[in-house]
Amino acid sequence: MIRIGLVGAGHLGKIHLKLLGEIPDFQVVGFFDQDPDVQAKVAEHYGLKAYPDFETLLQDVDAIDLVVPTLHHHAMAKEVLEAGKHVFIEKPVTHTVAEAADLLAMSERAPHVVVQVGHVERFNPAMLAIDPDRVKPVFVEGHRLAMYNPRGTDVSVILDLMIHDLDIVLSLIQSPVTEIHASGVAVISDSPDIANARIQFANGCVANLTASRISIKNMRRLRFFQKNNYLALDFLKKETEFLTLSSAPVDPAPGIMQFPLETGNQTKYLRYEKPEVESVNAIKMELEEFAKSILHQAPVRVTLADGVAAVEVAHQILTKIDQGLAHLG
Repeated sequence: MIRIGLVGAGHLGKIHLKLLGEIPDFQVVGFFDQDPDVQAKVAEHYGLKAYPDFETLLQDVDAIDLVVPTLHHHAMAKEVLEAGKHVFIEKPVTHTVAEAADLLAMSERAPHVVVQVGHVERFNPAMLAIDPDRVKPVFVEGHRLAMYNPRGTDVSVILDLMIHDLDIVLSLIQSPVTEIHASGVAVISDSPDIANARIQFANGCVANLTASRISIKNMRRLRFFQKNNYLALDFLKKETEFLTLSSAPVDPAPGIMQFPLETGNQTKYLRYEKPEVESVNAIKMELEEFAKSILHQAPVRVTLADGVAAVEVAHQILTKIDQGLAHLG
């Protein structure tokens, strides 16, 4: 049994508290939130102990679930690591690259401590339905659009929304970034609310990602284009689609449709596949895996190094946006 405490009982923190209580491997010792009104209401609703400060909570637990604004991630995670306790850190892992590098260096000196980053889309049913070995794209197109919500505007849309797609693309392509072009504009907040980034990788793949938090509709889609194959992931609908072109027909199977295509003197076959996706609660699944990593030394799916890599690319994008705005005057 892992004694765990939660820090940050806002909208997402309350969801975490509920799910932590449903996971047998966790004993929720209590929580801390800097807002006294939130503390009182959450303590009454969940029947949990509200700690007067973060340091006291840290003393009583084996692990911390950190669901606070990004600006506080580094300082609090650093305290957890210094105490030798396990920590789950919501995305983005930190606000700056230097902060991310500092946490990574600390964790490397404490290999017994489990650190997991909350890139929850890795656990989305649409993502779970794919075989990463089938994903070898030459071009990636992504759109992550959201209607305005004041939550998350403490950071840019790149660190708030696009970072989900950065993490997924980096995990699937696994090739160094060689060049980035980006543009963005602040509309409501003091940092970019709409942004586009074109990322080129050493293996020749190009990813074109767009993010907006002032859209009139919600959209969370990634499309992967590769030789004789097209893959679409809809994270909002939790759906996965494959289109594959082949020179010979395949045996019919449930969930697969096939269409002949006349291409001059040859007939090719277009196969459409929409696999059944596993119905899971992505947040609960990532927290369950956190517990397994602590208790059974299971591999961490989203490592601290993964979180650092996403933050590094996010800041390269922000730098390119700033350079472009400076050039425009």
